[in-house]
Amino acid sequence: MPRIAEARPAAEPSSQEQKARQRRILRAAAGLAAERGLDRVQMHDVAKEAGVAIATLYRYFPSKTHLFTAVMAEQVEQLDKLARPPRSDQDPVDAVCELLLRSTRQLLSKPLLASAMMQSNVQANAATVNEAIRIDKMMNEAVFRMLGIESPTARDVRLVSLVIECWYGMLSSALNGRISMADVEVEIRLACGLLLAARSNAPDQTSPAD
Repeated sequence: MPRIAEARPAAEPSSQEQKARQRRILRAAAGLAAERGLDRVQMHDVAKEAGVAIATLYRYFPSKTHLFTAVMAEQVEQLDKLARPPRSDQDPVDAVCELLLRSTRQLLSKPLLASAMMQSNVQANAATVNEAIRIDKMMNEAVFRMLGIESPTARDVRLVSLVIECWYGMLSSALNGRISMADVEVEIRLACGLLLAARSNAPDQTSPAD
């Protein structure tokens, strides 16, 4: 009988050995999902592939939602590392667009894995899946860094959140075959251009702070 997922936060690894074990689990889960898709990945297969006991897997990841939200958090962490403050000769909005487009191409190169991560992140309850909050935080910080905004206003936070939600929606549509990558590029550039033009540090920006 399959194990019922517990409604509790995942345990956090503390030692280097535990962190290495968790990384093995995430790599194993990503590899299996890229081949099979979310529905055909079984937790016992992940444990076997990672070389850990099933109890260890469930301690760190009480459900597949926990597991693949954590896989997505690891992917977003790599995205966050690519985000740099804009150069003096660089349009910050173009820089944000390029970051999102580069991430989109990377995700679409492994569509089954991308779908597994997106589906899990949508289902994640912030009260029990800590990585869902971390994903939102890293995404927002990456965009603010590229925009050169160190102290975002309430309006900035709303605008950037809308950009990210638009990106998620376009990525989902691309994964479902509803729009092409060419359409994704056009729409991401349009969304970024319209929304981020109202940010607090935009040229000649006089919009209210909230």
